[in-house]
Amino acid sequence: MVSSSPERLPVAVIGAGPVGLSAAAQLATRGLDFVVLEAGDQVAASVRDWAHVRMFSPWRFNTDPAARALLEATGWVAPEPDTLPTGGELIDRYLAPLAAHPAIAPHLRLGVAVRAITRQGFDKVRTAGRETSPFLIRLADGSELLASAVLDASGTWRTPNPLGGNGIPAHGEAEAVAAGRVHVGMPDVLGRARSRFAGRSVAVVGAGHSATGTLLALAELADAEPGTTVHWILRVPSPARAYGGGAADALPARGAIGTRVKALVDAGRITVHTGFLVREVTEQGLVSADGRSVAAQVIVNATGARPDHTLASELRLDLDPILGSTRALAPLIDPNHHSCGTVPPHGVDELSHPEPGFFVVGAKSYGRAPTFLLATGYEQVRSVVAALAGDWQAARQVQLTLPETGVCSSVVGDGDDAGAGGCCGPAAVDDAGRSGVTTAHGGLSSLPLVAVGAGEASGGSCCG
Repeated sequence: MVSSSPERLPVAVIGAGPVGLSAAAQLATRGLDFVVLEAGDQVAASVRDWAHVRMFSPWRFNTDPAARALLEATGWVAPEPDTLPTGGELIDRYLAPLAAHPAIAPHLRLGVAVRAITRQGFDKVRTAGRETSPFLIRLADGSELLASAVLDASGTWRTPNPLGGNGIPAHGEAEAVAAGRVHVGMPDVLGRARSRFAGRSVAVVGAGHSATGTLLALAELADAEPGTTVHWILRVPSPARAYGGGAADALPARGAIGTRVKALVDAGRITVHTGFLVREVTEQGLVSADGRSVAAQVIVNATGARPDHTLASELRLDLDPILGSTRALAPLIDPNHHSCGTVPPHGVDELSHPEPGFFVVGAKSYGRAPTFLLATGYEQVRSVVAALAGDWQAARQVQLTLPETGVCSSVVGDGDDAGAGGCCGPAAVDDAGRSGVTTAHGGLSSLPLVAVGAGEASGGSCCG
């Protein structure tokens, strides 16, 4: 029988994506026992959904230092740092070898979905003795395991925002989803999903890079498949900010996305519908709150994603009422106040909840803010694991350096994947002496984009 003494129990990591595996690498490096629980039957299950996407950030921003150190000890050779991987290459050349590493593989459990996290013998209300009780994790098959700490790196990919312009599903949206007319995220319109889009009228809802990348792919499809028409649905009054930084962007592949989309719009190959708040999804297409309609046989929901904290409903969480991040992190990332906000490196202090030992890391830690960077996630787990190991000096010495871009823009309050522009700016230093970084949505975004054309880097990013 497993001991219930917290100090003898493993740290549980939920999710075997890039940040979850980074946490595993950090834990292994620190010599802490751990278990990684992944609902999918393979690691990086969400990344596999966009394996066709070429990222717009190079390899040097997509790998974690602790993970690289583990891999290099086995003879692994890092990819060329300035090349741009696809999601599939990120898995094949980095995440899969990392998951197979002997320091990680024995601790990895696949096909294991978490249903609830609580404290053994405690509901949310009981206090006395709470901090010394281990975490109890219930799995989908009814079994349970105990943990000394929990890092929730499950992300937001599986909980997309609805099409509805009011933050709730539009009338008829559920029926359209069930009928297979609505595709979420970045469908492979030039590959696996080609037959579902070819020769049809398609509406893409969203203003972020996942929307613009899909628009580029659809325009290419329209060249090859007569009858394919493309509509772009925006809640904002103008697409200008969605065009981003162009030549001023430090990541050329990212800057080229907006430039190319603008050219397609100007040429009439993409029809833009602005100020369009989706109220209803009908068999004919979309209807806005002001009564306008757009004919669409197929719809792409590229409005972003949101966190689901249901698993931790019996834990004591201090969530910002707007974003759903921790209250301490929210002012640093709130897109209502940052068109290109200064998002300093942050770690265990900003990620802590009133429930000691429980941390949400990675994209989910940012709640609804679209400013998450994969490199930020790597630094988060480095800090948290250092704290779990008792090394508070390392835990609080958080640093992050990202590429600079000349343009900073974000569509605030849009809801269409919330920030359309993008920037990762120069490092800053706060009054505590910590190096910082300026960033907004798309500046190495958490949502990658569809690649268009052989060798072209028009994808988004899961990196930082």
